Amino acid sequence: MFDHFSSEVIKSALLVIALIAVRIISAQAVRRVMGKLDFGLQRKRLTLKVINIILLLIALTILLGIWGLKGVDLFLFTSSVVTVIGVAFFAQWSMLSNLSAGLILFFNHPLKIGDYIEIKDNDLSVIGRVDDITVFFIHIITTDDEHVTVPNNVILQKTVSYKKTPIAKKNKLKETA
Repeated sequence: MFDHFSSEVIKSALLVIALIAVRIISAQAVRRVMGKLDFGLQRKRLTLKVINIILLLIALTILLGIWGLKGVDLFLFTSSVVTVIGVAFFAQWSMLSNLSAGLILFFNHPLKIGDYIEIKDNDLSVIGRVDDITVFFIHIITTDDEHVTVPNNVILQKTVSYKKTPIAKKNKLKETA
C-alpha cells in the first residue's frame, strides 16, 4: 500500500516542511518589520494569525491537488468556497469594511495600543485610551472609565486625534453660578 501512495506521502511531507519554513521566515519578517515600526505584541500576534491562516489555506489547496483532486475539481472547490465567503461578506458588508479597515490600521496607521484618542464627530464623541485593536473593533477605555468598542471603519472615516499622554475631556456644558 505504501508503494502505491509513496509519491503522495513524499510530496505531502515536503509540503509540510516547506510550510514550516515559510511560516518561520514570515514570522521573522513580521517581527522585524513590526519591531522597526514599534507595533505592540497584540498587533504582531494578530498579523501572524492572518498570515498563518492564509498559508494553511494555500497548503490545504496544494495538498488536495497532491492527493488526486483534479485541477478542474480543485478549481471548482476553490471557486465555490470563495463564492460562499464572498456572498457571506456581501451580506455583512459592514463586517468586510471593518475587516479591511482593521488591516489598514494594523499596517498603515500610526495609532497604537496605549495611545490616547479623541474621535471628533457630531453624533459620536469618544475620548479615552486605546486598550486593544482587534480585526473588527478598537476597544477604548474612556475618561469616565467606560469600556467602548468602536468599529475600525469609524476610525478611518472620522477625524481622530491621538497622542501618548491623556487628552483632557472638554466640558460641553458651561456651569452657571
